[in-house]
Amino acid sequence: MALEIDLSGRVALVTGASRGLGRADALALARAGADVALLDVLPCGDAAGDVEEAGRRALELECDVTDRDRVRAAVSRVVEELGSVDILVANAATLDHVARLGDQDPGLWERDLSVNLTGAFVCAQAVWPHMADRRWGRIVCMASVAGTMGGYGQASYATTKAGVLGLARTLALEGARHGITANAVVPGVIGTEMFGLVPADKRDRMVARTAMRRVGEPVEIANVVCFLCSDLASYVTGVALEVDGGISLFTF
Repeated sequence: MALEIDLSGRVALVTGASRGLGRADALALARAGADVALLDVLPCGDAAGDVEEAGRRALELECDVTDRDRVRAAVSRVVEELGSVDILVANAATLDHVARLGDQDPGLWERDLSVNLTGAFVCAQAVWPHMADRRWGRIVCMASVAGTMGGYGQASYATTKAGVLGLARTLALEGARHGITANAVVPGVIGTEMFGLVPADKRDRMVARTAMRRVGEPVEIANVVCFLCSDLASYVTGVALEVDGGISLFTF
């Protein structure tokens, strides 16, 4: 019998949903049957349209994940308009602060901590009571191989992504008795819009050290997210699931 990911009747909240991995996650969740609330500081119009084209309800929310009051209000609106919030994909992040340690900008360091790590915490804290009341919830935090391996010139980004792993595991421990699972997905080099902005020589070097010798596709991350959000993964919690094409392996 073929395994089928069925999220019918579930409502997902995806942060950073206007583009990149967040957009791919939102569409994959919709195709699996979930209604999707798309939260971003940028307009999510096209992404919301993709969800609706998949036959699901979409709710667009323009919100900064570091603003606790606005996040709580956004979650309340999701519950009011879509009926619940069963799934959180904490994907929102900044990835434009690249400099060696001596040149890291203190202001951007604080911004990255605020968005990438505190933002995930704020969103998880906001959805937690709703999931606990229903005794069912799925939280997926988007980490990175920069958080497991370090990232040259990425002190702030790598630090926040390492922190996300600790957050996900702690949520897993605290959520286990409330029917809530929490996991982290650890992408490698993925062909998003941001990867396209990396200089060609650096892109080639990253691909060369990946065992599969190719860039991953956003849908390959989204498929894993959908699995973790489904009943098929009901006994999976507290894991850091690497989806990296083998970049973390010894490659030569």
